[in-house]
This record gives sequence, C-alpha cells and structure tokens, in this order.
Amino acid sequence: MSSPTPDIKSVELICILAFNSNNQVAVRKLGSKAGLAFTGTDLEMAISRLESAYTSHTQAKEKFNLEVAGRNYRIYFVQSEGKSKDSEIEFWTLETLENNPEMLAPSLAAILAGLEPYLVEIPYLHLGENDFIYKFRPEKERNAQVYAPDAEAGALYQSKLCSAIKTLARRHERTADAPVDLDFGKVHYIIPSHFGFCLGVKNAIERAYETLAENPKKRVFMLSELIHNPFVNADLLKRGLRYLQSDKGIPYTVDETPTSSRLLWDTLTPDDIVIIPAFGATDEDKLRLVKKGVAVFNHDATCMLVEKVWKAARVYGREGYTVVIHGKHEHEETKATFSNTKRYAPAVIVRNLEETKLLSAIITSKDPAIRQSFYALFEGKHTPNFDVNRDLERVAVVNQTTLLVNETREIIALLREKYATYFGADKAGDKPRVGGSGRTDTLCYATQVNQDALTKALEENVDAAFVIGGRNSSNTYQLYRLCAEKLKDKAFFIQSESNIQSIESVEHFIFPANQADITANRFIKKLLWPEGIGSTPRKILITGGASCPDGIIQQVIHRINSFIEPHSLKTIDQVLLDLETSQKS
Repeated sequence: MSSPTPDIKSVELICILAFNSNNQVAVRKLGSKAGLAFTGTDLEMAISRLESAYTSHTQAKEKFNLEVAGRNYRIYFVQSEGKSKDSEIEFWTLETLENNPEMLAPSLAAILAGLEPYLVEIPYLHLGENDFIYKFRPEKERNAQVYAPDAEAGALYQSKLCSAIKTLARRHERTADAPVDLDFGKVHYIIPSHFGFCLGVKNAIERAYETLAENPKKRVFMLSELIHNPFVNADLLKRGLRYLQSDKGIPYTVDETPTSSRLLWDTLTPDDIVIIPAFGATDEDKLRLVKKGVAVFNHDATCMLVEKVWKAARVYGREGYTVVIHGKHEHEETKATFSNTKRYAPAVIVRNLEETKLLSAIITSKDPAIRQSFYALFEGKHTPNFDVNRDLERVAVVNQTTLLVNETREIIALLREKYATYFGADKAGDKPRVGGSGRTDTLCYATQVNQDALTKALEENVDAAFVIGGRNSSNTYQLYRLCAEKLKDKAFFIQSESNIQSIESVEHFIFPANQADITANRFIKKLLWPEGIGSTPRKILITGGASCPDGIIQQVIHRINSFIEPHSLKTIDQVLLDLETSQKS
C-alpha cells in the first residue's frame, strides 16, 4: 500500500535570497515574470541550487519565516558576486521590483514585502556582528598624498609647524603630553600635544579623495557633509563631489534650488557612488540606498569609534536596558546612533545634565501627570511606542562621541543617585538599575585626548586662546567651553585666520549650544587687545577641533604674526630649530 501524498501546503521550503555588493537581489526570470531564484525542501538543496549559479558566496544566515499561501518559507540571506552561470538568474534592484508588482510571482512578492526590517543588514552580510565596517588604517598605510593633489590643498592640509609638534611632543596617540611653546619672540604660541584631525576624520577624508581619483567617470556623492569643516567640504566639492542632503538631513535638489521638485536622491542609480561620512548614517538613509542598488559597505566611512557606541547600545538592549543617549538630537552622529539603537532597545536622547534632571524627575515621580509629561518634553527624542511606565525601569548610557566626558560622567552619576533613592540600592545578583558599571568608554578617545591635552595647556599662564573649527563642529565647541571657563572673554571660537581682523578685535562665533537661544549661530566682534600687543611677550593658546586641518592652524599663526613688527619675530625655521634643540637637551 503506497504512502499518502503529503499536502503540498504542509511542506516547508527553504528560500535563499542572494544579494550582490550593490544590494541587488537575484531573481529567476520566468518569461515576463520574476520568481524566487533558490529554493529547496532543505538547506542543502537550496545551497546546491545557489551554487549552480554562484560558486562563491557567504555563509547562509537565516533571517525570518513567512507563510505564503499556506506554505511556510524559511528565508536565508547570502552575499554573492559575479555573473550567474544560470542564464535565467539576474540581479535586480529592490526598488525596480517594488515598482513593478505585476511582474512578481506571488511568493517573491510576499517575501519582498517582509524584507523591510532586514534591509540595513544586507550590505554587511560578510561581517560578523562584532566586526567593524572600516577599521583605522595603521600610520604606515595612510595615504598622505591625497592631502596635496595641488598647492591649494597642500596649504589647507599641511603644516611644517604642526608636523614638528606631533613628531616631538606626542609620545602616544591616546595619552596627552605637555604642550609645546613656540617661541616667536614677541609672541609665544602654546600648542597642546594633541589637536586637529582624529583618525576617523583622516579615514573619511582619505576615502573621499581616493574615491574621486579612482572613479573619474562616475558620479560621486557624500550622504551629507564629510566633516564639520567648510574648507575641507568646499575643496571636495571643487573636485566633483556632491552632497545628497544637508547636515540637518534636508535633501538637495538637482539644480540646488528650493523650487525644484526633483531631488538628487531620486536620480541615484547602481552606477553611482555614495560615501557615508564618519558620523555614520541612519537606518532610513541606508535603506534608501539599499533599495536603489547603490553599494553601501564599499563606501561606508563610519568611524569605528562611532560603531563602538552602536555595539555598546546593542549589548545594553539585549540585557534589557533602555538606552539613554547623551547627545544633540539634531546632530548627524546622534541621529545615526538613535536609529541604530532602536533596532535593539527603547531609547531616549538627553542633550545635557539639565535634560537628564528632567528625565530623572519623571523616573522618580508617582504622579501620572508628571510621568505623562515625558512625551512632550522629549518629543522627537524617543523611540516609537515608548512606554514611560515600562521603559524607564532600567537604563544604560551611551554618548555622542564628541561631547565632554565629564558631563557624561555627571549624567551617569545623577541617574545612579536618583535610581538608588527611588528604587533602593541594587540587590546582589540582580541587574543594576543603571547599567554599564559606570563606563564612559563610548566617548571617542581622540575627543578625550584632545580635551586632556587642552586642559594641560590651560595650566600655562596664557593670555588668550583661539579654538579653530567649523561653526557646526560640536567637539570644537567643547574645546572652546574649556577655554572660556579659564579665560572668559579672551577665548575665541573661529573658523579660520580670516576671523582675526587685527590684534585689537576678532570675529568670534557664538555656537548654538541652546537651540532656544536666538542670539546664537552668528559671528560677533570681540575685543582681543585694543591697547595693542604691548611690550611683554604674549602667550596665545591655539588648538583645533577634530575636523580642523593642520594648514589652518599654521595660517592662524601667520595671521597673528602679520600684525606684529617683523623685526621682533623669529622665522618659522628658527622656531623649529629652537624646538628641536630644546627637545634634545
């Protein structure tokens, strides 16, 4: 007696979706229809069919299950490359398939509809979850030539003075040393041991210039500003780079006018290149690139220290914590961290200690009205479906990498104090109410060492300080804050040497630290030394934020020197010789 034939609907099918480096998916062309390329009743059969088309592929990773017309599909992802050995198999962009539903077989249509939560994982299928997208290059592998394609770029990026200071004063990349005194005679410049470009910025800049040089016939875009420096961004634009959107996420139009209805985003094709800056990108932006078939991993210059924050948030989420992000909700990095975190945990952004106090008052209140005020106070700063009664039981803090570490420590200490007061001390064996064991290592070490080096420099008896960086540079503002605490109105935030009008006055930028401050986000005239430089040599501290090129630092020194009688000044070569001699003695 023969066995009964199983109901076809009860048979489980394995489906492998194969993607190339452009995030296009392999489909099987069946006349005018497109269907699933690789299926089987078990994984071995599905892989065998995959390898009949693509010999090389990543390990199959199961992502989700889906029932289609009564049949259960287990969906696996792989990454593969090259031309298919099976003439019926082609790579198509997800956007093309999405825009042509009439050509899709029902099973393919249903599975594509369930892809949305997993799309941002597709570019990184070849990586483990603890791998970094783009590791820092060792110094010997750095491409120094990209900084000097011509004299103009050379003047922007290169400085004999800064190179000498780094060689002589930096004993370790992660440890601040004593500042350097550049003795020009009539004026001394006190330079911290660490200043200017961090490794993440160097990586991103090198990636941008290399990509432009290697792809002269392709359109090359940056998702948004490469770094917060107008001179670097202007030089890249001059060389053919274009930006898809502003640093606030406002998309640019084709003709760069607000009246145009066509966005640059809408013109992207798989032949275009889009570089993701060091700040990272939101899942929403990556999803758009994936759907359009634009390569993401190949040109993702996310700083690995930003990624370190994302990985910490993921761990906290898996441990059951809500993630409190210390950052500016409008900043590209914080937006990327928030977007990445919400895959794993509820999250809320606090700007500073004052906002943390507001959050703490809500956490420790039993008044329903006060707890309900969370949604108004933190509107646009919390994840969807945030439940104030459920999601504030336990929290852990990560931060925007460019902020002051002491403020993050204060935020963690405040939360620990309030939770202990309200809930009582943590019980042995239980998860702490505030996770992370007080760690603050999600702050970028380059940000921290720049701050530490500046603190050492401020111990010198300086007369004024110039902090150089882009007007939207958060880490530059944090350095300015340290200077202003010590020097009051003799601390200046400038973008370049052009802001120094004379020895008497300076164009100082008022950073919009408080978004409600309508007097901020502009330059004002501030007095330096209206009485002149005087007979006693002045000591001027100069430093640059993580996006400040060395060339601008040297140009600021040149600018100040131009207001002083030449006969009372040493030349740069004399100063460098003195510096080398003093280091040897």
